[in-house]
Amino acid sequence: MTLAYYGLAEPPFSITPDPRFVYLSERHRDALAHLRYGIGQGGGGGFVQLTGEVGTGKTTLSRLLLEQLPDDTRVALVLNPRLTPIELLETLCDELRIDLAGRRGSAKALVDALNAYLLDGYAQGLRVVLLVDEAQALPVDTLEQVRLLTNLETDAQKLLQVVLLGQPELRELLARDDLRQLAQRITARFHLTPLDEAETADYVRHRFRVAGGQRFPFTPRALRRLHRRSGGVPRVINVVAERALLAGYARDAQAIDEHLVDVAADEALPPGPGRATNARPLLLAAAAAVAAITIAFAALWPPGGGQRVALMPRAPQVDGSTTVPAVQAATPASTSPGRGGGSNAAARAIDADADALAARIDAAYASGGSAAAWSRLLQRWSLPAGDADAAAAATCARVIAPGVHCVRARATLDRLLALDRPVLLRLVHESRAVWALLQAADARHATLWLDGNSVRISRVVLDGFRDGAYAGLWRGPLSIDGPLRIGDTGDAVDWLRARLLPDAPQPAGAPMDAALALALRAFQRANGLGDDGIAGPETLFALAGTLPGPRLYSPAE
Repeated sequence: MTLAYYGLAEPPFSITPDPRFVYLSERHRDALAHLRYGIGQGGGGGFVQLTGEVGTGKTTLSRLLLEQLPDDTRVALVLNPRLTPIELLETLCDELRIDLAGRRGSAKALVDALNAYLLDGYAQGLRVVLLVDEAQALPVDTLEQVRLLTNLETDAQKLLQVVLLGQPELRELLARDDLRQLAQRITARFHLTPLDEAETADYVRHRFRVAGGQRFPFTPRALRRLHRRSGGVPRVINVVAERALLAGYARDAQAIDEHLVDVAADEALPPGPGRATNARPLLLAAAAAVAAITIAFAALWPPGGGQRVALMPRAPQVDGSTTVPAVQAATPASTSPGRGGGSNAAARAIDADADALAARIDAAYASGGSAAAWSRLLQRWSLPAGDADAAAAATCARVIAPGVHCVRARATLDRLLALDRPVLLRLVHESRAVWALLQAADARHATLWLDGNSVRISRVVLDGFRDGAYAGLWRGPLSIDGPLRIGDTGDAVDWLRARLLPDAPQPAGAPMDAALALALRAFQRANGLGDDGIAGPETLFALAGTLPGPRLYSPAE
């Protein structure tokens, strides 16, 4: 309702790192250039270091970087760095899809397998990158293991490039005398600082425009106040701006002035100095804003206003599954936006649900529960579910069935909902990652199939455990060898032309031409995909969305 009131197509100030909304200030462009330079110098084998205060855009830049990497680059992304050296090696190998049968638990066996993979990649002209987010949390012995990995080399070049993203504490950590060997290998380093006043205004306008807004509601004074209250930290800007829109909607205000920004900041941000530079207050601010928005929607969107979802199992159903009750009474003391008691109660409810989902992820990890999600996805596609090799399927490492293709990529939940297909989502808790099947979703909740159970969970909580990866299935031509480009021919190109240019048929076997590439670019832009005119897995998956196949259930189902 807030979106419709301000003429928006989607939330403009989400705190998730969606590259579509990225605003590149001068310092962000410099930071991205440093990252590109560091990876481009892959033969040098040095470390690339990007640091910045909490919320300044490090993770968003890393996602943008991943979307811009060339096809000859393989990336291992570590999002939860509190790992032992062995766990790091196993995670690195898992990300690179290296077979670890009989090697887990042995540092030598893992390094040997990794070295063989890197040498094979080098022979194929591939570049391999390890990207570690929140690197300030890496234990010292694990950091030393990372350094040792850069000793894997040929006579001509290093085989592994390492990118470290972290808070300012990372600089302090690498200044330690016992880590000086690692510090000496850093070939590119950059420190992100908050936005200035002019950049803050440009940032807010940019995000509002990307979200489809036509009439910008923030006054110049409101933008100046927003910068002062947020300290120029993008994540805090998002939190306060989102809350200001909600406050304006609640007051039927078409314009957001400095008074509404102050109201939003007072409600969303914790009291006291340092909120723009201290990590914990920023996280609390984000949680408070999300909680307030959740309460407002609950009050305006019956039924179930003011109640929270519970992750508690119910009796088995006919098919042997279990479901969770739709709601469990835990009504906050106040459900009115801006009431401190209601926000605190909602935040506690979100924390409780997050703890419950974390416990379910741990249980699924211990029991190999990803297989249940994969079997469920196969059932939805009316495919045999006996072979529940979830790891291979979720990496798209094998043929599923004739004419059935697998896609593995990264996307926001909103983009996946627009495709309207059941997909596997990768959930991560600490160092444990499992796959869950997305079965249904609405504006506030999603229903997952996790470890043999149907789980209805707040999307706020779900986003906290997603790393963005998904895997899905689609039906299409029997044979697709790779991305389709101008000049390619075959059944896949004919299929592509039938989807995009149904009124401009050409003889079977006609090559992909400029007209088809132009239509493909238009489709990619309309669906939030990179408009490169190349039909890769994500584009083909989206193109197949109009064809017969399973859909997401409705929330009632």
